[in-house]
Amino acid sequence: MPRTVILGVIGSDAHVVGITILEQALSAAGFEVVNLGVQTSQADFVGAAKSHDAEAVLVSSLYGHARQDCEGFHDRLAEAGVDVPTYVGGNLAVGQDDFESTREQFREMGFDRVFDAETDPEEAIAALRRDLKITTTEGEQVRVDG
Repeated sequence: MPRTVILGVIGSDAHVVGITILEQALSAAGFEVVNLGVQTSQADFVGAAKSHDAEAVLVSSLYGHARQDCEGFHDRLAEAGVDVPTYVGGNLAVGQDDFESTREQFREMGFDRVFDAETDPEEAIAALRRDLKITTTEGEQVRVDG
């Protein structure tokens, strides 16, 4: 049974390419993806997570204003009774030159994983599998013969 994840671009951001690539990668990895698209409100993320019984929420932002757009996001999730891993990624801060500082800010806001815009989708998928305790079954293992 595929695991359901919510994906979207938060706030007024209209950048769609990143979530399209991520949606394709997640789907190919066996996840059921509910793509909310661009310019998605916090309420829409929360509502989708609740109505789809999602196991994770992935928030994207590329226009540099993610901090403002994500302020209070985890309070809304908690109020709705949604307790799932949350990921945020992209170009999260205007003029960000020290991503570790940005990562720490978003971790303090409650995000479990924080990725920069250069992150390979496979890295996020591997983290998601670890967080959801998804193991590879023998049937899924790839044989490598020399």
